[in-house]
Amino acid sequence: MELASYSDYAVRLVNTEEPTRSKDSLTSVEAVRELFGASTQAARRATDADVTRFRSVRARLRAVFNAADAGDHTQAVDLLNSLLLEFPVSPQISGHDHFDDEGRPRWHMHLAEHPSNATAGYAAIAAMGLAFHLTEFGVDRLGLCQAAPCRNAYLDTSTNRSRRYCSDRCATRANVAAYRARKRLETERSQSTGRTADTNQAVRERSEP
Repeated sequence: MELASYSDYAVRLVNTEEPTRSKDSLTSVEAVRELFGASTQAARRATDADVTRFRSVRARLRAVFNAADAGDHTQAVDLLNSLLLEFPVSPQISGHDHFDDEGRPRWHMHLAEHPSNATAGYAAIAAMGLAFHLTEFGVDRLGLCQAAPCRNAYLDTSTNRSRRYCSDRCATRANVAAYRARKRLETERSQSTGRTADTNQAVRERSEP
């Protein structure tokens, strides 16, 4: 697995909560295990105690995205560095499941699973993946959905740094809302113009002999 893919761990965890809607799907050990995806061995280490620990790490990761979204890049880096210090990674060179045409391993960097507990392992991978994405592409590539009230986290991989929404669904919803707002404004302006014209006509009529 390439280091860039580990950044998805951070996004998946952050998006288990929708603060503006008071929704939280991280309520059980089963929900914790689902976050690991294909890493079933790591998921099996999760216990009920990890639910609270995962929520704590989630809040800290969201703070990184909040700082980046607010344009405070130094704060975003400082917050991420604190996670990296608390949850160090164990990098290894791996070639499993990746072979060239001659059957030789395609060597790549892999982050070994932390042996202590599920939270430490997940947090280490998520923080390192996010750090790799940040240093490779820039702090401004860490975003929060602009389609209120969503605010889900996302990683901007667009070529022109133009992404503003976490999904096509949110982009469509925001575009529809903007269109309706424009139509309401046009209607209000039209009605206002009509009322002004009627008033002016009435004034002229009263002033005529």
